[in-house]
Amino acid sequence: MIDTHAHIYLQQFSDDIQQALGRAAEAGLTDILMPAIDFDSLPQMDRLPQGQIRLHKMMGVHPCEINNSRCNLEASLLAACAAKDIVAVGETGLDYYWSTEFVEEQKISLRRHCKVAKTLQKPIVLHNREATADLLDIVEEQQDGRLTGVWHCFTGTVEEGRRAIDLGLYLGIGGVATFKNGGLDKVLPQLPPERFILETDSPYLAPAPHRGKRNEPAYTALVAARLAELLGLSVDEVDRITTENARKLFPLITR
Repeated sequence: MIDTHAHIYLQQFSDDIQQALGRAAEAGLTDILMPAIDFDSLPQMDRLPQGQIRLHKMMGVHPCEINNSRCNLEASLLAACAAKDIVAVGETGLDYYWSTEFVEEQKISLRRHCKVAKTLQKPIVLHNREATADLLDIVEEQQDGRLTGVWHCFTGTVEEGRRAIDLGLYLGIGGVATFKNGGLDKVLPQLPPERFILETDSPYLAPAPHRGKRNEPAYTALVAARLAELLGLSVDEVDRITTENARKLFPLITR
Protein backbone atom coordinates (compact mmCIF):
# COMPACT_ATOMS: atom_id res chain seq x y z
CA MET A 1 0.00 0.00 0.00
CA ILE A 2 1.27 3.47 -0.88
CA ASP A 3 0.45 6.83 0.67
CA THR A 4 1.04 9.11 -2.29
CA HIS A 5 0.70 12.41 -0.39
CA ALA A 6 1.89 12.96 3.18
CA HIS A 7 3.65 15.95 4.77
CA ILE A 8 5.36 13.87 7.42
CA TYR A 9 8.33 16.24 7.53
CA LEU A 10 6.24 18.96 9.23
CA GLN A 11 6.55 19.82 12.91
CA GLN A 12 3.35 17.91 13.74
CA PHE A 13 5.48 14.74 13.49
CA SER A 14 8.59 16.04 15.22
CA ASP A 15 7.93 14.11 18.44
CA ASP A 16 6.97 10.70 17.07
CA ILE A 17 8.03 10.28 13.45
CA GLN A 18 9.66 6.89 14.13
CA GLN A 19 6.51 5.61 15.81
CA ALA A 20 4.31 6.99 13.02
CA LEU A 21 6.43 5.23 10.41
CA GLY A 22 6.24 2.05 12.46
CA ARG A 23 2.45 2.24 12.56
CA ALA A 24 2.42 2.81 8.80
CA ALA A 25 4.52 -0.30 8.22
CA GLU A 26 2.20 -2.32 10.46
CA ALA A 27 -0.75 -1.07 8.39
CA GLY A 28 0.87 -2.47 5.25
CA LEU A 29 2.49 0.59 3.71
CA THR A 30 5.67 0.17 1.69
CA ASP A 31 6.13 3.71 0.35
CA ILE A 32 5.26 7.28 1.34
CA LEU A 33 5.48 10.19 -1.08
CA MET A 34 6.15 13.63 0.38
CA PRO A 35 4.95 16.74 -1.48
CA ALA A 36 6.84 19.97 -0.88
CA ILE A 37 5.25 23.22 0.22
CA ASP A 38 8.20 25.42 -0.74
CA PHE A 39 11.97 25.25 -1.11
CA ASP A 40 12.45 24.86 2.63
CA SER A 41 10.60 21.53 2.54
CA LEU A 42 13.49 19.59 0.99
CA PRO A 43 15.98 19.90 3.87
CA GLN A 44 13.17 18.98 6.26
CA MET A 45 12.53 15.82 4.22
CA ASP A 46 16.23 14.97 4.19
CA ARG A 47 16.28 14.83 7.99
CA LEU A 48 13.72 12.02 8.12
CA PRO A 49 14.87 8.50 8.99
CA GLN A 50 15.00 6.01 6.14
CA GLY A 51 14.03 2.56 7.26
CA GLN A 52 11.35 -0.04 6.70
CA ILE A 53 9.23 2.31 4.56
CA ARG A 54 10.67 3.95 1.45
CA LEU A 55 10.29 7.73 1.54
CA HIS A 56 10.15 9.69 -1.72
CA LYS A 57 10.48 13.43 -2.24
CA MET A 58 8.60 15.84 -4.48
CA MET A 59 9.45 19.48 -5.14
CA GLY A 60 7.01 22.29 -5.78
CA VAL A 61 5.55 25.49 -4.40
CA HIS A 62 2.09 25.38 -2.85
CA PRO A 63 -0.27 28.01 -4.31
CA CYS A 64 -0.58 29.65 -0.90
CA GLU A 65 3.21 30.21 -0.87
CA ILE A 66 3.69 31.89 -4.25
CA ASN A 67 4.11 35.39 -2.79
CA ASN A 68 7.60 34.30 -1.69
CA SER A 69 9.83 35.85 -4.37
CA ARG A 70 12.31 32.98 -4.44
CA CYS A 71 9.47 30.58 -5.13
CA ASN A 72 8.72 32.35 -8.40
CA LEU A 73 12.09 31.59 -9.97
CA GLU A 74 11.52 29.04 -12.73
CA ALA A 75 15.22 28.22 -12.97
CA SER A 76 15.36 27.35 -9.26
CA LEU A 77 12.27 25.16 -9.57
CA LEU A 78 13.64 23.36 -12.61
CA ALA A 79 16.99 22.74 -10.96
CA ALA A 80 15.42 21.41 -7.77
CA CYS A 81 12.94 19.14 -9.57
CA ALA A 82 15.66 17.75 -11.85
CA ALA A 83 17.32 15.93 -8.95
CA LYS A 84 17.17 12.16 -9.40
CA ASP A 85 15.51 11.61 -6.03
CA ILE A 86 12.58 13.91 -6.85
CA VAL A 87 9.70 11.72 -8.05
CA ALA A 88 7.19 14.46 -8.92
CA VAL A 89 6.64 18.19 -9.34
CA GLY A 90 4.43 19.46 -6.55
CA GLU A 91 2.50 20.26 -4.85
CA THR A 92 1.27 23.12 -6.98
CA GLY A 93 -2.19 24.17 -8.14
CA LEU A 94 -4.80 26.76 -7.25
CA ASP A 95 -6.37 27.75 -3.95
CA TYR A 96 -9.13 30.35 -3.90
CA TYR A 97 -10.35 29.41 -0.43
CA TRP A 98 -7.80 31.22 1.72
CA SER A 99 -7.32 34.25 -0.51
CA THR A 100 -8.04 35.51 -4.01
CA GLU A 101 -5.42 38.23 -3.74
CA PHE A 102 -2.83 36.34 -5.81
CA VAL A 103 -5.02 34.47 -8.31
CA GLU A 104 -3.07 35.56 -11.36
CA GLU A 105 0.22 34.78 -9.63
CA GLN A 106 -1.11 31.33 -8.76
CA LYS A 107 -1.98 30.71 -12.40
CA ILE A 108 1.48 31.81 -13.52
CA SER A 109 3.07 29.52 -10.94
CA LEU A 110 0.90 26.57 -12.02
CA ARG A 111 1.90 27.08 -15.65
CA ARG A 112 5.57 27.18 -14.61
CA HIS A 113 5.16 23.91 -12.73
CA CYS A 114 3.46 22.33 -15.77
CA LYS A 115 6.34 23.44 -17.98
CA VAL A 116 8.90 21.98 -15.57
CA ALA A 117 6.96 18.71 -15.29
CA LYS A 118 6.83 18.34 -19.06
CA THR A 119 10.48 19.25 -19.50
CA LEU A 120 11.59 16.68 -16.94
CA GLN A 121 8.86 14.14 -17.78
CA LYS A 122 7.82 13.87 -14.16
CA PRO A 123 4.21 13.83 -12.92
CA ILE A 124 2.64 16.94 -11.44
CA VAL A 125 0.74 16.96 -8.14
CA LEU A 126 -2.19 19.38 -8.14
CA HIS A 127 -3.76 21.08 -5.15
CA ASN A 128 -7.26 22.41 -5.83
CA ARG A 129 -9.53 24.31 -3.49
CA GLU A 130 -12.55 26.12 -4.91
CA ALA A 131 -10.75 26.51 -8.25
CA THR A 132 -11.75 23.43 -10.26
CA ALA A 133 -12.74 25.09 -13.52
CA ASP A 134 -9.61 27.24 -13.70
CA LEU A 135 -7.36 24.34 -12.68
CA LEU A 136 -8.71 21.98 -15.36
CA ASP A 137 -8.69 24.73 -17.97
CA ILE A 138 -4.97 25.33 -17.35
CA VAL A 139 -4.23 21.59 -17.43
CA GLU A 140 -6.08 21.38 -20.76
CA GLU A 141 -4.17 24.40 -22.06
CA GLN A 142 -0.84 22.83 -21.02
CA GLN A 143 -1.61 19.28 -22.12
CA ASP A 144 0.44 18.43 -25.19
CA GLY A 145 0.66 14.70 -24.55
CA ARG A 146 3.54 15.03 -22.09
CA LEU A 147 1.68 16.10 -18.95
CA THR A 148 0.60 13.54 -16.39
CA GLY A 149 -0.17 13.80 -12.72
CA VAL A 150 -2.79 13.65 -10.00
CA TRP A 151 -5.63 15.80 -8.77
CA HIS A 152 -4.67 15.55 -5.13
CA CYS A 153 -7.52 15.32 -2.60
CA PHE A 154 -10.16 14.79 -5.25
CA THR A 155 -13.53 16.17 -4.18
CA GLY A 156 -15.10 16.86 -7.57
CA THR A 157 -18.25 15.76 -9.36
CA VAL A 158 -18.49 12.79 -11.69
CA GLU A 159 -18.21 15.13 -14.67
CA GLU A 160 -15.16 16.91 -13.24
CA GLY A 161 -13.53 13.59 -12.43
CA ARG A 162 -14.08 12.32 -15.96
CA ARG A 163 -12.69 15.51 -17.44
CA ALA A 164 -9.59 15.25 -15.24
CA ILE A 165 -9.07 11.63 -16.30
CA ASP A 166 -9.53 12.56 -19.97
CA LEU A 167 -6.82 15.19 -19.47
CA GLY A 168 -4.40 12.52 -18.26
CA LEU A 169 -4.78 12.87 -14.50
CA TYR A 170 -5.20 10.33 -11.74
CA LEU A 171 -7.46 11.08 -8.77
CA GLY A 172 -6.03 11.14 -5.25
CA ILE A 173 -8.50 9.54 -2.81
CA GLY A 174 -8.09 10.45 0.85
CA GLY A 175 -9.93 11.08 4.08
CA VAL A 176 -12.82 12.99 2.51
CA ALA A 177 -14.04 9.69 1.05
CA THR A 178 -14.78 8.54 4.61
CA PHE A 179 -16.72 11.64 5.65
CA LYS A 180 -20.44 11.10 6.17
CA ASN A 181 -21.38 14.17 4.15
CA GLY A 182 -18.30 14.29 1.93
CA GLY A 183 -20.32 13.47 -1.20
CA LEU A 184 -17.78 11.08 -2.71
CA ASP A 185 -19.93 8.05 -1.90
CA LYS A 186 -22.07 8.94 -4.92
CA VAL A 187 -19.17 10.00 -7.16
CA LEU A 188 -16.42 7.40 -6.84
CA PRO A 189 -18.50 4.35 -7.90
CA GLN A 190 -19.08 6.10 -11.24
CA LEU A 191 -15.39 6.62 -11.97
CA PRO A 192 -12.77 4.03 -13.01
CA PRO A 193 -10.67 2.66 -10.12
CA GLU A 194 -7.81 2.31 -12.60
CA ARG A 195 -7.32 6.05 -12.12
CA PHE A 196 -7.43 6.11 -8.30
CA ILE A 197 -4.45 6.40 -5.99
CA LEU A 198 -4.53 6.47 -2.19
CA GLU A 199 -3.30 9.36 -0.05
CA THR A 200 -3.70 10.85 3.41
CA ASP A 201 -2.48 14.47 3.16
CA SER A 202 -1.05 13.93 6.65
CA PRO A 203 -1.20 15.70 9.04
CA TYR A 204 -4.41 17.12 7.56
CA LEU A 205 -7.84 15.66 6.68
CA ALA A 206 -7.78 12.61 8.92
CA PRO A 207 -10.36 10.00 7.89
CA ALA A 208 -13.22 8.83 10.08
CA PRO A 209 -13.14 7.85 12.90
CA HIS A 210 -10.18 10.20 13.49
CA ARG A 211 -11.67 13.25 11.77
CA GLY A 212 -10.48 16.48 13.37
CA LYS A 213 -7.32 14.90 14.79
CA ARG A 214 -3.84 14.60 13.34
CA ASN A 215 -3.72 12.45 10.24
CA GLU A 216 -0.91 9.97 9.63
CA PRO A 217 0.12 7.55 6.85
CA ALA A 218 -1.16 4.47 8.70
CA TYR A 219 -4.67 5.76 8.06
CA THR A 220 -4.22 5.02 4.35
CA ALA A 221 -5.64 1.63 5.29
CA LEU A 222 -8.87 3.30 6.45
CA VAL A 223 -9.20 5.08 3.13
CA ALA A 224 -8.61 1.79 1.30
CA ALA A 225 -11.30 0.09 3.38
CA ARG A 226 -13.83 2.83 2.62
CA LEU A 227 -12.99 2.77 -1.07
CA ALA A 228 -13.41 -1.00 -1.12
CA GLU A 229 -16.84 -0.59 0.47
CA LEU A 230 -17.91 2.02 -2.10
CA LEU A 231 -16.66 0.03 -5.08
CA GLY A 232 -17.80 -3.40 -3.93
CA LEU A 233 -14.25 -4.75 -3.95
CA SER A 234 -12.04 -6.38 -1.34
CA VAL A 235 -9.47 -4.28 0.45
CA ASP A 236 -6.75 -6.46 -1.08
CA GLU A 237 -8.07 -5.67 -4.55
CA VAL A 238 -8.17 -1.93 -3.83
CA ASP A 239 -4.63 -2.16 -2.48
CA ARG A 240 -3.46 -3.99 -5.62
CA ILE A 241 -5.16 -1.61 -8.05
CA THR A 242 -4.12 1.62 -6.36
CA THR A 243 -0.56 0.42 -5.80
CA GLU A 244 -0.23 -0.47 -9.48
CA ASN A 245 -1.66 2.92 -10.38
CA ALA A 246 0.80 4.72 -8.12
CA ARG A 247 3.72 2.85 -9.62
CA LYS A 248 2.57 3.73 -13.13
CA LEU A 249 2.26 7.40 -12.26
CA PHE A 250 5.46 7.63 -10.20
CA PRO A 251 7.90 5.42 -12.14
CA LEU A 252 10.84 5.99 -9.78
CA ILE A 253 9.12 3.94 -7.09
CA THR A 254 10.88 0.58 -6.87
CA ARG A 255 9.29 -2.65 -5.82
